[in-house]
Amino acid sequence: MNVKLAENYGFCFGVKRAIKIAEDNVGASTYGPLIHNGKEINRLKEDFKVSLVEDISTFKKGDKAVIRTHGIPKDKLSSLHKKNIDVIDATCPYVTKPQQICEEMSKEGYDIVIFGDVNHPEIKGVMSYAQKGATVVESVEELKDKFFYDKIAVVAQTTRKVDEFMKVCNYLMRSHKEVRVFNTICNATFDNQDAVKILAKESDVMVVIGGKNSSNTKELHSISKDNCNDSYLVEGPDDLIASWFDDKKECGVSAGASTPDWIIKQVIQQIKELSA
Repeated sequence: MNVKLAENYGFCFGVKRAIKIAEDNVGASTYGPLIHNGKEINRLKEDFKVSLVEDISTFKKGDKAVIRTHGIPKDKLSSLHKKNIDVIDATCPYVTKPQQICEEMSKEGYDIVIFGDVNHPEIKGVMSYAQKGATVVESVEELKDKFFYDKIAVVAQTTRKVDEFMKVCNYLMRSHKEVRVFNTICNATFDNQDAVKILAKESDVMVVIGGKNSSNTKELHSISKDNCNDSYLVEGPDDLIASWFDDKKECGVSAGASTPDWIIKQVIQQIKELSA
């Protein structure tokens, strides 16, 4: 069986940057999981003594607090600074952008609509920058019982599907006088999603590697499943099942933006052994 990697996959710019920041700050603590990949977080803990803190009260004056790639709510960031914590911001610049847009547009009197998952840490952070709150939706259907004034600003979670985002924007533009659309889906998401779609169409079986709580990985798996029915999401080689590869000739592999190369290599090696 032939195993082929997608043209674009794995670590994005923001994740690479965050990992480098964590490695450069041995002994620091991240406020919340740095990225959505438990195996890589464990590596940072073991090799660089980077611990995970979930409770802001745990930090003491002078501690190093690395802000996760997904960002944190504005009030939490302010609290860290007030406690004289050494704040090291590893928020992805693609996440910082919608935060800034929400803050600026809400100051100018726009209602804020965010296309994304209200429970995702990135969106919790972005919402906090809208001065009068924000409406978060995942579909056009969720907009139908919402009221907005004539001026609306729309942003998207950085890892969402652009086609779904445009459906939300088009719906709003049909019923409101002024809709300002800010395409905040990052380039790496576009590239990875396009690549997995192409590869899935050519494959008998697809394996998408990444954290099962990772939004961008779940999107990749969804796109893969739409184009190759035998598509599977795994976090590492131990999740693979030999029967997936029975009578298959072409196996495609992609990986989420938080998936390190060392896990991808392990999975590919295991696929080859299972299908030998």
